[in-house]
Amino acid sequence: MTQVYSLTQFPPRVDFQTVPVLTALADARGALGELKGRVTSLPNPTILLDTLFLQEALASSEIENIVTTQDEAFRAGLFSNEGSVEAKEVARYREAMRLGYQTWLKNRFISENMLVDMFRVLKQSDDGYRQTGVVIRNLQTGKDVYVPPQNQQEIEKLMEKLTNFINDESSCDLDPLIRMALIHHQFESIHPFPDGNGRIGRVLNVLYLAHKGLLDAPILYLSRAINRMKPDYYRLLQAVREQGAWEEWIIYILDAVTETAKTTLQIVSSIWDQMAKHKNRMRNELPKIYSQDLLNNLFRNPYTRIEYVAHDLKINRQTARKYLKRLTEKGLVEEVKSGRNNYYINRKLVDLLVNVSAEGEQNND
Repeated sequence: MTQVYSLTQFPPRVDFQTVPVLTALADARGALGELKGRVTSLPNPTILLDTLFLQEALASSEIENIVTTQDEAFRAGLFSNEGSVEAKEVARYREAMRLGYQTWLKNRFISENMLVDMFRVLKQSDDGYRQTGVVIRNLQTGKDVYVPPQNQQEIEKLMEKLTNFINDESSCDLDPLIRMALIHHQFESIHPFPDGNGRIGRVLNVLYLAHKGLLDAPILYLSRAINRMKPDYYRLLQAVREQGAWEEWIIYILDAVTETAKTTLQIVSSIWDQMAKHKNRMRNELPKIYSQDLLNNLFRNPYTRIEYVAHDLKINRQTARKYLKRLTEKGLVEEVKSGRNNYYINRKLVDLLVNVSAEGEQNND
């Protein structure tokens, strides 16, 4: 295993001011700017966070061959005792993303503690950085391809340096999107946790974009593009280590940002169009129960429960049940009975999300 770079020489001493990189950077910047502008114009973009977090969780988990359905993942988020092992892990991933974003909102920096806390939520573990050595293997060939740091002390030193780079704008004069690509590669190469490094690393990507002000909230659905080009993702991670192929890696990440920003813009616009249609119907057909809070609940929680509505609207369970019954009668939600558990699905919204995932699979074929 020939390696032509050193983890301790970070950031790498490479000229990224090449025509291919600058072209890809301009495209990514333009697409992100359009997405940010659209989201900024929305009355309450935070409504979309949990829904888009779950889409990111599904796609990012699929990269690691943890595959489940939209329905299973939503139900696992509703009821902790339901769903497959994979669905529960996807639901925990969404919780980890939510925790990371809430922590960043509070502190306005990205810390090692934040990353460790996200790992612990994801894996339901009290562990932190690895205490034992590992070897990265090619799952198809079974061959060893990369040896990350083998002891906890080295991991701690490298992670401290990485988080300093993340938060210190004066550390080097590079565009934030190029920095994000470098950060992601460094994190994956340090491989600090016993498991879940890929998923935590991809959460770090979108949190970093929010941290740098390129997005007002971490809504970029980046793992969908990476999943579509998954063989290239792993090939280029390793190509940097073996061949110093930084330019190709940077362009790959920038292209993923461009594609994802355009896709996310379409998703956000479609969701908001649906929300406007729901709002008009509720105002016209259910004026006695209509409120912006009720509408928000149906789009913040595509799978909702009586308890969620009661909490969000600050009403009792009986009133919340009545509201959901009326919404069901009008076909605005679909009631599902599962044993003792009843829940309600915003079916048109879920169908939209499923269709987006299906389009991604067709593109991958």
